[in-house]
Amino acid sequence: MISTGLVAIGHDFGIGASSTVWLVSVLYLASAVAQPVLGRLADSVGPRRVFLAGLVVVLASGLVGVLAPGFGWLIASRLLLGIGTSAAYPAAMAVLRAESRRLGRPTPRTVLGRLSFAALGSAAVGPTLGGLLVATCGWRGIFAVNVPLALIAFVCALRWIPEDSAVEAGTDREPAGLDVLGIVLFTGALTALVFFLLDLAHPVWWLPALALVLSAALTRWQLRCPHPFIDLRMLGRNHALARTYLRHGLSYLVIYCVMYGFTQWLEEGRGLSSLHTGLLMLPMSVTALVCSLLGARTKGIRAPLTVAAVLVTAGSALLVVASGATPIAVLLLTGACFGIPQGLIGTSNQAAVYEHAPADAVGSAAGLQRTAQYLGAITASSLIALAYGQRASDGGLHLMAAVSAVLGLVLVALTVSDRALHARNRKRASS
Repeated sequence: MISTGLVAIGHDFGIGASSTVWLVSVLYLASAVAQPVLGRLADSVGPRRVFLAGLVVVLASGLVGVLAPGFGWLIASRLLLGIGTSAAYPAAMAVLRAESRRLGRPTPRTVLGRLSFAALGSAAVGPTLGGLLVATCGWRGIFAVNVPLALIAFVCALRWIPEDSAVEAGTDREPAGLDVLGIVLFTGALTALVFFLLDLAHPVWWLPALALVLSAALTRWQLRCPHPFIDLRMLGRNHALARTYLRHGLSYLVIYCVMYGFTQWLEEGRGLSSLHTGLLMLPMSVTALVCSLLGARTKGIRAPLTVAAVLVTAGSALLVVASGATPIAVLLLTGACFGIPQGLIGTSNQAAVYEHAPADAVGSAAGLQRTAQYLGAITASSLIALAYGQRASDGGLHLMAAVSAVLGLVLVALTVSDRALHARNRKRASS
């Protein structure tokens, strides 16, 4: 929803795109840290407890946003929202894994597809609902709607999610303590890097140096810690899972450039209203929904990921030549080039994580997948801030799209050359 409210928020507080992008970055910064933390908690104390606690934080974020007297309060609201929503995905994956072990059979790909469908469903209605709320209630409506949504989800969770005692009966894993030092070092390194990336026009060079020092300290500690925040030894052995994270993060770097950069350009560069921008983005989101269901029914992973990478590259190439005079039909086609990959990438990489992750740590592995996704989003925010500055212009769009096209080609190469995807396809074919 926030994608269609950024321009209105900027006008209200007298700030430009390089500042409003923090509303995107701070959520993903919080999520990048909170996802693996809450995934670890879901594996140890139970996914139901973690999910319910997350919904309480989401409700609080909505109240803070509605009552925010200044831009800093909106950043705090988005920070809380990033933490609260981080509970959903790893908790869901932990429930599915526990049910799979209890029933003695693997979770069907179609069930994983429904989980991806739920995530993409919110993204599908988000820009349109956000545009409608901005047009009718103002941008504060985007924050207010989180309050009833959190309450409804809380009631549904109490009614439908299995008790943690029942869920934990399917696993023999002992609860592991949180690696507080690892979390602090990771947060510090990531924060320093984000602050550097979001002001590349005036770079502060000691920030990447600080990020490098903290990353080195984090690596050393993770290799010594008995229950590390990020299991580097496991990732070092599990190359297929590490490549899945890399592929997922790179994919969403390009996708989020469109989610937030394209929508701002439609309003400031093309002159569309928030409502019309949301409506223009709706076909892209619906396409993502449909393709998530189709992707869940495919037998392999490599083919849908290859198609997605090619379409992302093609969509970026179309944006390189877009202008204020580009026909709406071409803009809709461009949206489809990103909508189809959203559906295919979400379900396929999710299936890859489920396939390659350790059975007793799927919540943590799912959290790290989302961390990779949000690192891509943070980098996308930095690219948007550098390309646009104070206003979303044609030139800024073309710069962002050109970089995205190059990254799309890299993604194609990574996908085609991944031997684990080849091996999995052969395994499925033989069975």
